[in-house]
Amino acid sequence: MEGIGELISQYGFPIIAAVGAGYMVYYVWKWTTEVVDPILNEARTTLIALIDRVRMLDNDLIRLNQKLNVILQLREQELEEQRKKDLKKDKKD
Repeated sequence: MEGIGELISQYGFPIIAAVGAGYMVYYVWKWTTEVVDPILNEARTTLIALIDRVRMLDNDLIRLNQKLNVILQLREQELEEQRKKDLKKDKKD
């Protein structure tokens, strides 16, 4: 601690504080670019892959929903035709 006290007495507190703040900025920048940035890139890649999978699933669900709607419409048409046939048959009897 005497070394820091000597530096402060020699150069002044504002200069030593500015050097300390500069080192802190350098340390944070280095840590961010070396540690955090690769992790973020990996997470970004994973996120893009997940978004693509969700889009594919959404498209599959849309197609299945359309197929189901077509099947339900066909069944309704068949039931309606059957009812008409039954009504005609009942009227004949």
